[in-house]
Amino acid sequence: MEQFDWTQATKITPDELPELITTYLTAHQTRDLDTAIAQYTTDAVVTDDGRDYHGPAEIRTWLARAATEYTYTSKVTAAYRGDQDHFDVLHRLEGNFPGGVADLHFRFTLRDGLIARLIIES
Repeated sequence: MEQFDWTQATKITPDELPELITTYLTAHQTRDLDTAIAQYTTDAVVTDDGRDYHGPAEIRTWLARAATEYTYTSKVTAAYRGDQDHFDVLHRLEGNFPGGVADLHFRFTLRDGLIARLIIES
C-alpha cells in the first residue's frame, strides 16, 4: 500500500477540504452509513486500530460497529493538504472509550472523486 509523506503537507482550514471529505465526515459523525459508504471507491481500504477493512461490505460493518461501540463527540482541530489527492483531518474525540480523550488523524487518499484509502491513527 502507498505510503505518503505527511511531513510535506500544508495546513488548511477545514472549509478548504474537498466537499467529498466534509460529506463523509458529517455522515461518519451522524452514523449515516449509506451516505458514508457512497463516498468510497469499490476497492477502498480503511485502516483503524491497525486492522484493514476492504471494500464497501467490510467498511460498512466497521462503521456500524464503531457507531455502537462507544459514545463520543468529535471535533475537527486541524486540516492539512498533502496534494490534490491527500488530506489529513485531525479530530479530538472525547467519550466513554478507554482513556476518554484521543487525538486522531483521518488520512484520506482520494481517487476519481471518491475515497480510495482512509487511515485512522494517533
